[in-house]
Amino acid sequence: MDVKEFPEWVSWLAQDADGAWWGYEVEPLQHFSGWYENEVGQCILLCKKSPNSNWQETLIKLSSIIR
Repeated sequence: MDVKEFPEWVSWLAQDADGAWWGYEVEPLQHFSGWYENEVGQCILLCKKSPNSNWQETLIKLSSIIR
């Protein structure tokens, strides 16, 4: 994934257990098999990779990555 290709409003990244990577405008909340925006801000499906058993550890704030 190239963060330079994400919409400007994407501030957070996270992968669900099924392998889907999502971009979020605001910090997402965790549920039993992934992340959700809790009706605040926007979200976008970025890509689908292999399922990840460590999905809970994938939440990334983009300000910690050089854009």
